[in-house]
Amino acid sequence: MMEITVTVNYQGKSYQTNVIVDRGATKEEILYLAQEQVRKQWTLRK
Repeated sequence: MMEITVTVNYQGKSYQTNVIVDRGATKEEILYLAQEQVRKQWTLRK
């Protein structure tokens, strides 16, 4: 497992988030997890 910091664009703004993934994870998997994490964070706050 490793922790990666990813910058994600969501609703016209940039957000930085940390994602914990297996070492064999692809860039696409990492980006998907980061986008979902930011989306879930902001839909809970509305």
